[in-house]
Amino acid sequence: MSGSNPKNFSDVEFGEDLPEFAANVSLANVTLFAESAKMVTDRFVDHEKARAAGLPGAIVPGIMSQGILVALIHRWAPNAEIQNIDTIFRAPLLVDTKPMASGVVTDIDDETRVIEIDLTIKNEKGETPVLGTARISL
Repeated sequence: MSGSNPKNFSDVEFGEDLPEFAANVSLANVTLFAESAKMVTDRFVDHEKARAAGLPGAIVPGIMSQGILVALIHRWAPNAEIQNIDTIFRAPLLVDTKPMASGVVTDIDDETRVIEIDLTIKNEKGETPVLGTARISL
């Protein structure tokens, strides 16, 4: 994020919460993402057709959910280099909902200077349809 202050490794604390943010998973935004990723399918961009296919409505693509988690990290530390991110999809994240992305620092390795972060995306019911872990360096 241009204009944001870089985060220093020495400033990171074990147990530190990353600032939560509300991810934009509106139908318009998901459709734009699906078009950009060349993933336009009914399950992502059409509530009625997704329901007809047995889903509760249009769902957010998994790679968009990962992108939300990456955005969470870069909002907190714009200069972070993400070494890897492991994501678990427990349930569909529904389009046109108000999910909140959050994270917490769970490990800091002073020798390798690698920081581990547990990540979650929660829905309005407080359920966690998407969670993961990232390893980053600063």
